[in-house]
Amino acid sequence: QQFPRKQIDLNNILNKKFVERIINQLSIIGVFLFLLLAVRYVLRSYDLLFSRLGRVFGAGYTDINVTLNLYRILAVGCVLAAITFFIGARKRNLKTALAVPAALIIISIAGTGVAGAVEKFVVEPDQLSKETKYMQYSIKSTQNAYSLNNVKTIQFPANNNLTIEDLQNNPEVIDNIRINDQEPLIQVYNQLQGIRPYYVFNDVDVDRYVIDGDYKQVFLSARELDQDRLNEQARTWVNQYLKYTHGFGITVSTVNNVTPQGQPEILVKNIPPTTETDFNIQRPEIYFGEKTNNYVIVNTDEMEFDYPSGADNVETIYEGKAGINLSFFNRLMFSIRKGSYRMMISNNIDSNSKILINRNIMQRVTEIAPFMYYDPDAYIVVNQDDGKLYWIIEGFTVSDRFPYSQPTDIFIKGMSVNYIRNSVKVVIDAYDGTIDFYVADENDPIIKTYDKIFTDLLKPIDEMPEGIRKHIRYSRAFFDVQSDMYRLYHIENVTVFFGREDYWDLANEKYMGGGEVPAGSSYLMFKLPGEENVEFLLTNQYTPQNKDNMIALLAARNDGENYGELVLYEFPKTKVIPGPNMIETKIDQDTNISSQLTLWSQLGSDVLRGNTLVIPIEESLLYVEPIYLKSDTDSNFPEMKMVVVSYGDKILMEPTLDTAINRLFGITEQEPGRPQVPDEEYDDTNINDLIIKANEVFNDANEASQNGNWAEYGRKINELERLLNQLNALINGQQEQEARDENVQEESSGMPSE
Repeated sequence: QQFPRKQIDLNNILNKKFVERIINQLSIIGVFLFLLLAVRYVLRSYDLLFSRLGRVFGAGYTDINVTLNLYRILAVGCVLAAITFFIGARKRNLKTALAVPAALIIISIAGTGVAGAVEKFVVEPDQLSKETKYMQYSIKSTQNAYSLNNVKTIQFPANNNLTIEDLQNNPEVIDNIRINDQEPLIQVYNQLQGIRPYYVFNDVDVDRYVIDGDYKQVFLSARELDQDRLNEQARTWVNQYLKYTHGFGITVSTVNNVTPQGQPEILVKNIPPTTETDFNIQRPEIYFGEKTNNYVIVNTDEMEFDYPSGADNVETIYEGKAGINLSFFNRLMFSIRKGSYRMMISNNIDSNSKILINRNIMQRVTEIAPFMYYDPDAYIVVNQDDGKLYWIIEGFTVSDRFPYSQPTDIFIKGMSVNYIRNSVKVVIDAYDGTIDFYVADENDPIIKTYDKIFTDLLKPIDEMPEGIRKHIRYSRAFFDVQSDMYRLYHIENVTVFFGREDYWDLANEKYMGGGEVPAGSSYLMFKLPGEENVEFLLTNQYTPQNKDNMIALLAARNDGENYGELVLYEFPKTKVIPGPNMIETKIDQDTNISSQLTLWSQLGSDVLRGNTLVIPIEESLLYVEPIYLKSDTDSNFPEMKMVVVSYGDKILMEPTLDTAINRLFGITEQEPGRPQVPDEEYDDTNINDLIIKANEVFNDANEASQNGNWAEYGRKINELERLLNQLNALINGQQEQEARDENVQEESSGMPSE
């Protein structure tokens, strides 16, 4: 008997094996997928520290009690899903493979719904009770993340008991009150000290120096060379890259003195730098700066322009160590890189020539350490020990992963961070471009990590030359962030924090002819309570929310071992302490001051108000605001013409700070160390003579205003005021005498007076 042969279907066999292989592969992929999901849920548990669901940034009641447990369940479920999926796939049991994953989906959806319900129906009705612990975490973490955890609070009485003796005991404070402003000053520098069209002052920095034995606050700015300002016919390749290679010198002016024309008193000026003080500048050339954007080639056969001297130019040769030697190969490579064949064919360049690249100090620093953030406002420093110029740039480490710390986006535009440290001071030699990175905050864990990675990059701050270290300052950019965060995070009582009952605003003021703007932080010099010496301080003022009275003043110390300390002046809440904007209102409401400002405006001058400065002296506060005039006919830059000083209920405006303080406190005699303006007294007892004299002074004042001589105008107005007061007293005296004479006559006649 023959049996039929069984047909073997090779395609069917191949298809079954192929499917089995696919299932096996999918089972392995599924296992890894669910294990990765388990890891993801574990990591998301830690991510709750940065949750934005609750009242504050960070994990709240719902996150900890619902979402965290949900993630833990889902993480364990994903591990079980990996196991059951693998078993089900191997056994070809679809139910076993998908049962746990399906349950996870249901749990995830339900858990999300439960979290939302708990937040809405459990937390929100009783948020203070439920979120108290987490708000405490937020307060402490935010204070720590922004270095606000060690602010020293001083209860400052802000009394109005300042005496002449107090002023005599604080001459360094009075002598360093700033009556010049940086914004108009940059215009003055460029007009008066630019010397040539191609020189430019980029901005004005504020610093402090010991000058002729006195500790003084000064303004200073570097005179850089902007090749784009060269005459169009002079913009040849030789001039731009071989000839005009560097800026020259700085301008330094006092913060508290002006000339009779309302211009700043300049201590260091002109080219080459000249001064009548002991200011030491030995190397004024600036090859590396804020405006040096082009490469230059030095040590060529073409002498470099150094500075103008009358009808001639003084020339020089670069003696610094910066630059790359231009061998034939280097010339070829740089010609290709810079897209200029002239470097190859120029007869002025030889093997001794060097090219200076990356001369913009911000670009130079970023090329070396791009992992840090830098304040774009570098400031120039004169090392009085070696007479050289240096730039200082503030370096920052930041993070957005500090648990429970409230984020901010005002520090870096477009980037939210919640941890900041001004950890590094970068010093750049303006002559040879040498860069040193000094660690200013050795407790910063991020900078410690960088130091371990880049072992030769960072130096201890103790290695910074003393002549430079005297001039490091507390970063204004960092302080502005701290000031902003401290509006809320000065509160440590959770109940008050929750209700925002003691929320502060930063003070406002009127500035430079505009409307209300934030008063902003200012570098000032005064004594802290209990200290003997005046200090260089960075300050900011606070007001209650939507109010103008001042409630606190925050100060950052800059000098010596006290660098980095924050001090809060807290004012009594039982009385009204004027803030800057209240002083602006007093100016507007004072008939004498406002009428004078209006008169200037009517005479064609723009009246510009400077910063309103708050100066603590002993237990009192003194307010100072400079007034600028900008005349279209006389000049195109503002001139400081008047100073408004306010103390207690008094406010007045005078041509000088000394005169204002003298009048405000009734000082009529020369006080030691303080120049006084003597009051001119008139012995006239004849009313007609006084009227004639007042008319003459009034005409002189009008003539002075028409000539734009506002300092003389102010003096004449003050003289006129004294004359009118004297005239008023004389008239009143005569009237009283006439009344007495009439009474005597009536009594002698026996008739009653009416």
